[in-house]
Amino acid sequence: MNVFDRYAPFVQDFIYEHEWESLRSIQVAAADAIFNTDENVLLTASTASGKTEAAFFPILTEFWENPPASVGALYIGPLKALINDQFHRLNDLCDEADIPVWHWHGDVSASHKAKLLKKPSGILQITPESLEALLLHKHLAVPRMFCDLRYVVIDEVHSLLRGDRGGQALCLIERLSRMAGVNPRRIGLSATIGDPERAGAFLSAGTGRSCIIPRFEEPRRTWRLSMEHFYIGGPQAQERARSNNGVAEADIVSCSPSQNDSTSLEDLLSRAYAKDGEAELGLPHQGTTAVHEPQTEVYVDTPASTELLAPTDTAPQDADPGLGYIFEHTRGRKCLVFVNSREEAEAVCASLRSYCEANHEPDRFLIHHGNLSAAYRETAEELMRDEEQAQTTVTTATLELGIDIGRLERAFQIDAPFTVSSFLQRMGRTGRRDLPPEMHFVMREEQPEPRAMLPETVPWKLLQGIALVQLYREEHWVEPPALDRLPYSLLYHQVMGILASCGELTPAELAQRVLTLSYFHRVSADDLRCLLRHLIEIDHIEVTESGGLIVGLAGERVTNSFKFYAVFQENEEFTVRCESAELGTIVNPPPAGERIAIAGHCWLVEEVDWKRHLVYCTQIKGRVPAYFGDCAGDINTHILERMKRVLEEHEAYPYLMGNARARLAQARHVAQNAGIVGSPEAAANRRAGTFSRGESPLINLGGDTWALFPWLGSYAFLALERLLKIKCAAELGLKGLDPSRPYFMQFRMKADPQTFFEVVATEAEDQFDPIDLVYPGEVPYFDKYDEFLPQELVRKGFAEGVLDIEGMRERVVGWRDELHRTVGTIA
Repeated sequence: MNVFDRYAPFVQDFIYEHEWESLRSIQVAAADAIFNTDENVLLTASTASGKTEAAFFPILTEFWENPPASVGALYIGPLKALINDQFHRLNDLCDEADIPVWHWHGDVSASHKAKLLKKPSGILQITPESLEALLLHKHLAVPRMFCDLRYVVIDEVHSLLRGDRGGQALCLIERLSRMAGVNPRRIGLSATIGDPERAGAFLSAGTGRSCIIPRFEEPRRTWRLSMEHFYIGGPQAQERARSNNGVAEADIVSCSPSQNDSTSLEDLLSRAYAKDGEAELGLPHQGTTAVHEPQTEVYVDTPASTELLAPTDTAPQDADPGLGYIFEHTRGRKCLVFVNSREEAEAVCASLRSYCEANHEPDRFLIHHGNLSAAYRETAEELMRDEEQAQTTVTTATLELGIDIGRLERAFQIDAPFTVSSFLQRMGRTGRRDLPPEMHFVMREEQPEPRAMLPETVPWKLLQGIALVQLYREEHWVEPPALDRLPYSLLYHQVMGILASCGELTPAELAQRVLTLSYFHRVSADDLRCLLRHLIEIDHIEVTESGGLIVGLAGERVTNSFKFYAVFQENEEFTVRCESAELGTIVNPPPAGERIAIAGHCWLVEEVDWKRHLVYCTQIKGRVPAYFGDCAGDINTHILERMKRVLEEHEAYPYLMGNARARLAQARHVAQNAGIVGSPEAAANRRAGTFSRGESPLINLGGDTWALFPWLGSYAFLALERLLKIKCAAELGLKGLDPSRPYFMQFRMKADPQTFFEVVATEAEDQFDPIDLVYPGEVPYFDKYDEFLPQELVRKGFAEGVLDIEGMRERVVGWRDELHRTVGTIA
């Protein structure tokens, strides 16, 4: 029996009514896995590929054939809006089969919830936070509500793999299953998963089942992609290149094949799109190339100049060049402009609106980010859904996920996102309803100062953007899930949640319920014992006369708040002060010793008062490095390594436009001449993490000033930075280390390069306690409940769960070994 015949009649009718000519590959593969096995299933496919239908057609068929005696399927989504949107296509289908679809979150009426409690059935849609509230306040109803729960469907599962929120969802599913005496199958849905096998193991943790990851072919999809570079002031890269007599462009010219060589498609298209006068400089505007998604062929088609480059508006004369470019190419279209922070979203939106005002035009820009009220965000979403509106929304990661905001024609990305996963999600927001996805990168950079040090002249964001695209083109690589953390903040949350839900428990009973949750596989009994002692001391837990544990008075103030349901940080503002002057406010400040930017200057954080929400700082010179908190700013080492190869190779990537190609050519010329990277020929024969003759990760900037280019991801870079400061500085005579994470660090040093590599490798090889890389007195708060943890657990969690010491160790030992090999070869 084929899949279509296996579906229930009402599902078949749905397919006929929607005039589907055939089932998609993912729907056939998912049906086989769900109908014919009892295992968990992870469905990974491109955006808008029909994953929701693929999962629910078999589930609804089973419910029609054998109705569950309770809620039969739990659908967990990361956002309320996503939950509402993802099911609108299936609501009529469920109604026809008399399969109820329930919702449970803060916006749902009490009468709706009462009906579900009275007659639990069908499908329940919920967020992790609402599920936490359900277990906390309706724990006695859980066995009856879920006694026949058969499936847990987790949408956008990739969004739950890199922090406490995913751990919370996994803990809640396990707790609910134990309370109801069930073991439901889990089905994960995602468009972007790195290391699917590991993600499948995470999805299946604690179930005793394996995870099936169906393999299937998807139809070829077309992407439209471009990347342009703008200096914020002064002449642009192409003008600068011409004024330098084309010296920097020699790198690009060398890509061109001789007349006897076979000409590639990329070369032909690059030449075809070049403007007059640009061909001889080797600066063609754009071209076309093919790349592949996992099980999907993707054709990247860079828009021709007649379409993308034809502006529909004119920016004011004094407009920021990059923002002016966006302003001129969004009028009359429905677009998204992605940025990497809320502060930048506000600044960009304000600038674009000011251009409308300067041109005496109606405002056509909206804003959407996590600091805005829910009502404000929902208003923007409604306007985006309106087919009659042609407005552009400036947004952060809040619109990465699959909320339905209508037919989007084009997305812009200002600078590079931090991850391949984020790039794919943002790209996938456009191109729905039979239009090709379309994204245009706008890389903005300050003009380097005339006396700027070498590392500051490298266009890091441009390199990062190219690396993200190339890693997916070449390897189909997406960041693997981060599943080996020490989640002590979540441990606090689940301890308090279990006590608040269950009431008095003996220490042994509590330990049995907590430590057997699969997400806490790295948490020891000693860790839990340390936490409980501390919570008793601060009155978050109280010991009863019989020796049992209950929530204490201070703990009740936490668990009784609606904010307790969430494990992610709320956007609490901290006031920033320098002596008696108030500078402004920031959200989620970095720890003491780090830098922040506010009021147009750079400041060193001296102290953070977490209780009074105050940050004390002093003004310093320099720039702010990428913050290394447990957030999207975590850049993987593989991306940094690919950025290095971008500088080394000759390839003229076809999606780069004129200024971006000129800027890359100049950067390659400088980097190769300075020895930051090797020649393309030498690099081709070098292992990742090592260096070839003529290059070195350590560059002398003059006198005793040095720059180190580790090409390491955020947390390995941070481990190296601390190793140098804490364990190597005295022996090397190293002072004034100034990091620009995770790209480079500058410092003054008395030692020579060979001594540097020997000392650093020797210290890294020493099997030191990871806690040695935490500064004395430092308590690095990252997660929401860290402030309630004993300091020793906060320090341990950072040292063993955040710092990538092994990645750092492998790199610096490789430097020393490469140095020995090179010296031996010369000898």
